Amino acid sequence: MCRHLAYLGPARPLAELLTTPPHSLYEQSWAPRHQVGGTINADGFGIGWYPPGDDAGPVRYRRSVPIWADPNLPGLTGLLHSGAVLAAVRCATPGTSHDEAASAPFALGRWLFSLNGRIDRWEHLPADLDEPLTPAELLGLAARSDSALVWLLLARRLVAGEPAGVAVADVVCRVLAVRPSARLNLLLSDGRTVTATRHGDSLWYRAVDGQLTVASEPVPDQPGWHEVPDHALVRASRTAAAVTDLPPVPDRATAPASTARGTP
Repeated sequence: MCRHLAYLGPARPLAELLTTPPHSLYEQSWAPRHQVGGTINADGFGIGWYPPGDDAGPVRYRRSVPIWADPNLPGLTGLLHSGAVLAAVRCATPGTSHDEAASAPFALGRWLFSLNGRIDRWEHLPADLDEPLTPAELLGLAARSDSALVWLLLARRLVAGEPAGVAVADVVCRVLAVRPSARLNLLLSDGRTVTATRHGDSLWYRAVDGQLTVASEPVPDQPGWHEVPDHALVRASRTAAAVTDLPPVPDRATAPASTARGTP
């Protein structure tokens, strides 16, 4: 499991989003309050941000060390500014790699992605899904982890042209059809919108004064936070957020085959 956060709004120092607020993402690495699985997030961290400019793609800074153990972070977060950020601290699923490449956010074009969740027997998931992955796709995984595998399933849909909300909901429901115990809080951004799911762990959002934050845990005593119900989808921009139920989990025997067959 992990803790993650996405922000859209006026450009701000990254420190104001990630390290200095009460119960910040930084603090959640060692003292989460709502986390369902795991008690500490010390298996790496990552920050993705979009520099100024409409066409500027994301830049990532990822480490395999605990976020509090990086001596460069205070200087970077105080210096860098952005109006679109996605960041995460990691608690690794057993059997996954611990290298830097396994830390979210994962990236493709303008997309940034994080998974707060856990999939049991994730190594066998490709064989159980109704959309077999090719050897080339599996060998090209960004890391040996359940997060990287979910990102592959999602990225191939985005490349095929599926809207973000449709793609995210489809991946969650198809994985749950074969792994009912999975916890799947997905967080996706293109720097202009945020799409997220809550299934199995905590998620909150705040849309106030042209600023949107979607996060695993809210900032205490800050007004305007709303808890997302379980098995729900969030689609949001800087000014508004819409929360809807995720589709029912399909029966594995009757689930239609996915039409998305592109590769990221």
